[in-house]
Amino acid sequence: MRQIVLDTETTGLDPEDGHRLVEIAGVEIANRQVLTAPENQIHLYVNPGRDSDPEALDVHGLTTEFLSQHPPFEQVIDQIIAFVSGAEIIIHNAPFDTKFLNAEFVRFGYKPFTEYCGKITDSLVYARELHPGKRNNLDALCDRYGISNEHRVLHGALLDSELLADVWLAMTRGQESLLMSFDADRDADGNSTEFARIDTSGLPVINASEQDLADHMAYLDALAAINKTPPLWYELEPKS
Repeated sequence: MRQIVLDTETTGLDPEDGHRLVEIAGVEIANRQVLTAPENQIHLYVNPGRDSDPEALDVHGLTTEFLSQHPPFEQVIDQIIAFVSGAEIIIHNAPFDTKFLNAEFVRFGYKPFTEYCGKITDSLVYARELHPGKRNNLDALCDRYGISNEHRVLHGALLDSELLADVWLAMTRGQESLLMSFDADRDADGNSTEFARIDTSGLPVINASEQDLADHMAYLDALAAINKTPPLWYELEPKS
């Protein structure tokens, strides 16, 4: 399943109050890399037909004058569907973005946005499971994983989706760099299904000394006396 990291900007906090989307962007991930070719990204500004709340404008900086030069949302819906269809969509605080996207799609007679996606994954939920009790907004996660966001003065959907893609790859890295073979077969989620082969021929073999063996047997005898039954280890010991 294709993976797409998605972000949006809006005129306010709730579509039920008449707020609209003003920007949507997404980047595709494949083989644990962010794809940078134009066909693997989407970035659209849309004219919401209304002003942004002052608080929202402070966040994204997209003025009514600037957005008036771009098409309304209904003119880009088919382009969005073509990009996300059947993919896993990774969004930070997914309920916020999907609520706006669903509202826009339904407004123009389409099925909700989420029905065109193969899966919705909330990276904020994942981050909270990894780092309970800590700040898990995008800036905090960038700091935690050493991802530079110095160029992020205002929120922008494309920049935020690119940063989140890097954060997502860092959060899901797991143990692959230790034991997993990158040449191994991979499952449907892209995870390796084979452990790396380790050459053990050069590892030292350390045998127990006579004193080690004597101490071990004394410990077993003490266990037998306490439990009133011989330890299983007695049955495994070679018969002399």
